[in-house]
Amino acid sequence: MAQQKIELQDLDLQQLVEVKKQLEEELSHLTSSFGQLKQAQNRFADCIESCKAVDASNKDKTILVPLTSSLYVPGKLANVEKVIVDIGTGYYVEKTTEDAIKFYNGKVDFVKENLEKIQATVAQKQGNLRSLVDMMQYKMQLQQQEQKAAVKA
Repeated sequence: MAQQKIELQDLDLQQLVEVKKQLEEELSHLTSSFGQLKQAQNRFADCIESCKAVDASNKDKTILVPLTSSLYVPGKLANVEKVIVDIGTGYYVEKTTEDAIKFYNGKVDFVKENLEKIQATVAQKQGNLRSLVDMMQYKMQLQQQEQKAAVKA
């Protein structure tokens, strides 16, 4: 994403309002993306915990198998050596529990890196927005002073 530097003092009040609107939209989108990534990170962490729960002590025990986030069906844990892992876009692979945990740890780390990048971008955009609002207030004060001076003249 190419970014161009805009000198705020060179813009008039209407242009500043438009830039403010654009910045607010970008912040809203970034905040939404941050929330979605945080949810994904939590799902991957849940998967890690589920893989850790698959051990020899649970073999042939009745468990609840999640079909959706809110629908579970009873089942028996027949194989504690391997699990089915959703690798994305509707593809599933069989992995050992150790490999599945490594896979999900990699996903958690990847998401964490992206969360940090988004967080830095959000902080920068918020700083830009504060500067923009300050400049808008300054320009409005100037405009009011000019109007008062015009009325007195």
